Amino acid sequence: MGILEEAHNLKIIGSGERVIVLAHGFGTDQSVWKHLVPHLIDDFRILLFDNMGAGPTNPDFFDFSRYATLDGYAFDVLAILEELRIGSCIFVGHSVSAIIGAIASVSRPDLFDKIIMISASPRYLNDLDYYGGFEQEDLDQLFEAMRSNYESWCSGFAPLAVGGDMESLAVQEFSRTLFNMRPDIALSIAQTIFGSDYRNLLSHITVPCHVIQSMKDLAVPVVVSEYIHQNLGGESIVEVMSTEGHLPQLSSPDVVVPVLLRHIRLDIVL
Repeated sequence: MGILEEAHNLKIIGSGERVIVLAHGFGTDQSVWKHLVPHLIDDFRILLFDNMGAGPTNPDFFDFSRYATLDGYAFDVLAILEELRIGSCIFVGHSVSAIIGAIASVSRPDLFDKIIMISASPRYLNDLDYYGGFEQEDLDQLFEAMRSNYESWCSGFAPLAVGGDMESLAVQEFSRTLFNMRPDIALSIAQTIFGSDYRNLLSHITVPCHVIQSMKDLAVPVVVSEYIHQNLGGESIVEVMSTEGHLPQLSSPDVVVPVLLRHIRLDIVL
């Protein structure tokens, strides 16, 4: 096993000519796709990996300067595709990974047949004429809570993000993957994500995009999905699901899996 495979816990499963890349968001790992994978395995080759800094990755590999922007993660995606000699893929990105995939697609659009964005946001901070859902004071409080008592923050953040109580299996699963992250790395990644602004990138994205969003999401207001749709440089469609929470593929798989399967198989016709 090469360094890249080991660092990202790369896994290719399934059969078929088309490749689907499943990329997870903050606080999770590749296990977040457990409800979707069984529905793809007979028809597609599936590439699963862990973003650097996720719980199952070796924290010694985490470079704080490289991952101070999302570009570092985008370089990782391109390196993985090159290493595995994947000439084209359907990229399914959850949360921050939707933007990471978009960044990667700007420099290498030939590698991406389409990008399916779930719970994506180009900017989390509110701005003039833009509603991202957070004020700077909100983020400062979030970072301070992570810094002062990470375990306590995880316990409080998980049910808010997922949209359920602590008895929920989805909340317990997200709590587990959050706890698995090293606290200083988790804080650094959170600061990178919540401090990012990729609105100007949207017009440079030419790969077809499917923008999928929960009706109610603590981290991403539903208006953000329409903002992305209106500002993308290429073809796009948007679908708002009747789900709640930022991790609908984990909390509402009965709703989300059929939606994702439809978008995976759907080519945009405008």
